[in-house]
Amino acid sequence: MTYTIVAPKPVQKQLDALPNDIYERIAIKIQQLAEDLRPDGVVKMKGANDQYRIRIGDYRVRYEIDDKELIILLLQSKHQRDVYRE
Repeated sequence: MTYTIVAPKPVQKQLDALPNDIYERIAIKIQQLAEDLRPDGVVKMKGANDQYRIRIGDYRVRYEIDDKELIILLLQSKHQRDVYRE
């Protein structure tokens, strides 16, 4: 079962603003999520249903899994110092 990855416009802008080398590393990890939703190193976010984060160097990607629709919704892709500020 392969999940579809959805990146809303604000998240796509965050990805586009990253340096090329970082973007490539993050893009590979995001594509791997479609096959393995909860790989080693993924942390479930406290206080949030079905939200997870994965660490890629100094960057964090937050995402939500919808098992009924087979969708991975990207929520954020930012540097660790900025990802938890809202």
